[in-house]
Amino acid sequence: MRIDYHMHFEYGSYNLEWVQGFFDHARKRGIDEIGITEHSHGFIEFKDLYYEELVLDESPVGQYQQQWLTKNKFRYSLKDYLQFMNLLKEKGYPVKTGIEVCNFQNQERVKAILSEYQFDYIIGSIHFLKGWGYDFADIKFVWNQYKLQDMYEWYTAAVEALCAAGSYDILGHPFNIRLFKNFPDFAVQPYLERVASALSQANMAIDINTGTLYRYPVQEISPYPDFMKIARKYKLPIILSSDAHRPEDCGRHIDMAGEYAKSFGYDELLVYTNREAVPHKLT
Repeated sequence: MRIDYHMHFEYGSYNLEWVQGFFDHARKRGIDEIGITEHSHGFIEFKDLYYEELVLDESPVGQYQQQWLTKNKFRYSLKDYLQFMNLLKEKGYPVKTGIEVCNFQNQERVKAILSEYQFDYIIGSIHFLKGWGYDFADIKFVWNQYKLQDMYEWYTAAVEALCAAGSYDILGHPFNIRLFKNFPDFAVQPYLERVASALSQANMAIDINTGTLYRYPVQEISPYPDFMKIARKYKLPIILSSDAHRPEDCGRHIDMAGEYAKSFGYDELLVYTNREAVPHKLT
């Protein structure tokens, strides 16, 4: 089975004309089923969490993130989203309903929000380190202000906290902290092992994500090979995804992602329905 389980409608709106392009490109690329994982910052229910989480002072980082929160954020309710996704399913579109949630400190509040709605699967992703959105290209100068080894520790601790919350099925784009080519010159094995161990204990899968291949300077699939070896050792299950934000990117490099997974010994991926995962042959 061929899937693409991590993508976003958010650059358009919840109407059939916009989303049809995602399904058209999926069909052209031989994708059997796609999964939509709207960012939590698209929904009003999560608004307060972002204002609590992010650095929003008068520093360059704070000012940038203040502006980020005003652009195309919190446009819908989760009810709006679920209603639209159910409409797609009723019309026969091969789609699953997911959500991608950021690594908030207040996981009890996140759990309370998510418990009100039925998703097919939930992705948890590390998007913030100490209140800083580390994947923002416009403020990537912040990478020069900290030791990279400290960032690896922060990232690893954030994954461990996400896993401990018990709310997630999948870790999004593992170790995408490489996205701006900040490569470690220290031993990373302890961090890789800690992340894999936490995921294993939480019964979570990993997202083999091509977004870092075509959207960021690193130009590699996440997770990178060193972590893939550890993931396989821990028998972590997988999904495949393009992290598409535009219709034309749906299914992009999914063939490559599948071959990448196979090169580490994977022959199955997970297909989700109502938070239940079923292994399928990786084709």
